[in-house]
Amino acid sequence: MSAAAMVKTLKHRQATKKGSGLALTLMVVKGRASSSSSSLAIDDSEYFDWTYGFGSTPDSAVFFCDVGRAASWSRYMSPNYSRKLSEAKESIYEERRTMDGGCEVSRLLLGFNRGKAVEPVGLPESATQASMRFDFDLKHCRHLASVQTKSCCENPELFELVLSKTLSCFQRTAPISEQKSAIMNKINQMVDAAAESGVNILCLQEAWMMPFAFCTREKKWCDFAEPINGDSTQLLQKLAQKHNMVIISPILERDINHGETIWNTAVVIGNHGNIIGKHRKNHIPRVGDFNESSYDMEGDTGHPVFETVFGKIALNICYGRHHPLNWLAFGLNGAEIVFNPSATVGELSEPMWPIEARNAAIANSYFVGSINRVGTEIFPNPFTSGDGKPQHNDFGHFYGSSYFSAPDASCTPCLSRCRGGLIIAEMDLNLCRQLKDKWGFRMTARYEMYSALLSSYIRPDFEPQVVTDSLLHKRS
Repeated sequence: MSAAAMVKTLKHRQATKKGSGLALTLMVVKGRASSSSSSLAIDDSEYFDWTYGFGSTPDSAVFFCDVGRAASWSRYMSPNYSRKLSEAKESIYEERRTMDGGCEVSRLLLGFNRGKAVEPVGLPESATQASMRFDFDLKHCRHLASVQTKSCCENPELFELVLSKTLSCFQRTAPISEQKSAIMNKINQMVDAAAESGVNILCLQEAWMMPFAFCTREKKWCDFAEPINGDSTQLLQKLAQKHNMVIISPILERDINHGETIWNTAVVIGNHGNIIGKHRKNHIPRVGDFNESSYDMEGDTGHPVFETVFGKIALNICYGRHHPLNWLAFGLNGAEIVFNPSATVGELSEPMWPIEARNAAIANSYFVGSINRVGTEIFPNPFTSGDGKPQHNDFGHFYGSSYFSAPDASCTPCLSRCRGGLIIAEMDLNLCRQLKDKWGFRMTARYEMYSALLSSYIRPDFEPQVVTDSLLHKRS
């Protein structure tokens, strides 16, 4: 379709939708992003459009899409334009959400908690000032349980959790000690800001203390690996004790006692500065640029749940979110909150990002915190990938967009896809039990049936249970 024809079509859409809601058009014109609810900005260059229509009734939402998340259009834009487009989209969504009828937009996109949109919470001035001074995104929301039962009125289990993602501050040609120092200084600032907001549990992004160099297959990046009680853990132990905070620290672990084997590991640090335990990543990706098996292999720690003073938590590291049974296993072990520290890029997984963790929260009646790295990391030496692309120097754009999901299908707005940030959620863990009572997923599951199938499937003589139509192969 020509540019002129597209303009005509979009104007017609706006005219026919007049009075029924907001028609939002997002366009990319040779890398330039523009947004408009009443006018068009376009030229005859190559472009594509992304259109949303929010009507006052379900019938009028004919162009309805997920405005709360971005999709793979990011690869067409520079980070600066991507950031402007993302901010414009969120601004228009927020404007619409507060208008008459906007509650329907919130209900469909982000779900309802106790019959209304997830409640934003004010932030301390000191935390807000820190976010501006150190240039990171900061949001705070609240998930509450029902107050219909006496037990929940008397014993609310309200805890504040935070997800931290940092914009890449690594100079990949600098000495490793300098790179570590830079990221540790950044994390120190953000943890202090989280503490100002009263956070109880903090989870960092996957392999937060290093560039995400697993695409390169170069062994020099193994120098970032450290023992469980290494430099990053010691820093966070001090901060955990100082702020009475549980901190989850995903690192590249070097197992000193077993031949210095390397693992992708999350360390759980208690609020007294003690190491409660660790979990090693269960599923290692072998897709596109993810050459992680050149560095570490599948973990051997099972599906542990860590009982802390603030709740029972578990870690489903990155690629494990694509495996429903991985989510299930943490739920069976009693998790109330499962964190998914990740590092994933737009072209590969962004359309999946808002779906998988939210589904897991619903199906397993627990909260999920989804954390993603943000920024584009460029490496000195070009590398190739498993999908046949020409050699290149970057992994793609890590799109951030961290958010929380609740067992009642509600979720928070996401953080920026272009800036580091903190998203804080206040949670009443009674909501987990209430949703188990409501839906009865544990009661109605057929674990004995699933167990029999899985036990049979792992045997060499397994045969799928397929019933074939007897006439399918009959010759006439």
